[in-house]
This record gives sequence, structure tokens and C-alpha cells, in this order.
Amino acid sequence: MEQVVLLDRPSPSVARLRINRPAKRNAIDHAVRQGFIDALGGLRGDPSVRALVLGGVDGVFSAGGDLPTMANLDHAQAEARMRHVHAVCRALAESGLSIVSALEGVVAGAAVGMALLGDHIVAGRRTQILFPFLRLGLAPDWGQLFTLRQRVSKVTAWRLVTSPAAVSGEQAFTIGLADQLVADDDIMNAAIIEALRLSQLPIEALRRTRERLTDPSRSLEDELAREVRDQAVCLTGSEFAEGYAAFMAKRAPDFLGIAAKERA
Repeated sequence: MEQVVLLDRPSPSVARLRINRPAKRNAIDHAVRQGFIDALGGLRGDPSVRALVLGGVDGVFSAGGDLPTMANLDHAQAEARMRHVHAVCRALAESGLSIVSALEGVVAGAAVGMALLGDHIVAGRRTQILFPFLRLGLAPDWGQLFTLRQRVSKVTAWRLVTSPAAVSGEQAFTIGLADQLVADDDIMNAAIIEALRLSQLPIEALRRTRERLTDPSRSLEDELAREVRDQAVCLTGSEFAEGYAAFMAKRAPDFLGIAAKERA
């Protein structure tokens, strides 16, 4: 049986997960969700992987949730489905990896939510992003009312989720929904390059930075307290030792190298 989630390694420090249901335009069903959960669980045990690329096969990220599998559910089944969706969300959010989403072709509904769980989004001019939830009588899920608001204003988020129109890659880049706009045939390659760049950053310092940006402090005093905790760990860690040594030697820091030495 063909796997519906493909895992490969474009570089030693970067993994890639692609939805593999081309006949369904990579629609996300239970098997796809479980495939992501299983793959991400395996990646957690591989410290050499520091970044992840999300995408789909055949030039399509995903047409979103597989609608026929969502019909005729009773209340218990609907709740079970959402718990499974949230297991994927948590697996991505808690992976500790820098995540880059390659938005090739159509990106709809659940796929938008998946992409927004990452750190960097690459789109092309012909990328089509759709928020079909309300037209289906559903509220947005996959955590995207939270993640979307981290990228755009409340007014823009409201407009996006209530409009029937697709958002082009160019529009997404203009409003901050996408971080990078490239030629359509270069989306995946650009995503891999960005993932490789992120994989070379200091992973502990990057993790702490991400946490504080995702969950902002309520006050300056709270933020200063978090800075004390984070910087005390960073200043006494191997990443700063490497960064300082590289600065003094006027060379690029090798954070991948010190990680490999620590694993040895």
C-alpha cells in the first residue's frame, strides 16, 4: 500500500514531509494525519534533524480536509476527529524543529492551518490560498484563528476567513501571510534552502526565541524575567561559546558542528 505521507532528507539536517494523495489533490484524511503523527514522533528521536519542510506531491500542497470523511459524524465521532487533528497540531508545534511550509498550487482549509503552524511560509505567484470553512458551515480549525492572528491583524483575519475569494501568493506575501514569494517552479527548492539556513542557527537559543514570540509576555516585567532565565542558560551553554569563538576568530559559527560533537 502506497504511503500517504512521504518522508525524506533533502539535507542531513533537514527532513521533508509531503502529503502523497495526488488523486485527491493531497486532501487530508485520518491516514494522512496519522502519517504526520508517526513521522514526527520518529523525527523527535533524531537529534541530527533541526528543520522540517512541509509540502505535497505533484505541485499541490493540499486541497484541505477530505470532505467525504467529515460527513455524517455523530457528536462523539466529531470530537474524536478534532482530537486527532489537534494531535497533529501539537506534534508540529512541539517538535522543536524550524518548520518551513512550501505552498505549491492549492492550499485550502486544513492545509492553511498546517502551514501556519510553521515558522516560514514560501509561496508562488500562482499559489491559491482558500479559507472555505464558513461556506461549509464550519468554524476554522487546526488552530488557525490563533496562528493567523500572529501574522495579520484581526480585521485582515476576519476578511480572509469570511471571503469566498482565493488569496494569491502575491497577496499573501503583501499582507504577511507568506514570508517569501518566489517563482512557482522554485517554491519547494526555496523552502529547502530556507530550512537549511534555519537548521544552521543555534537550536536552543532559537527554541527560546520562538517560545517567547509565540506566547508573548503580558508585561515588560514578565519579559525581563523570562530574559533572565533564557539568557542565563544561553550565556553558559555551548552555543554561545561557539558563537563567541567564531566572532573573535572572524569566521562563521558552526552550530551544527558543536551539536554533532555533543551527540558523539
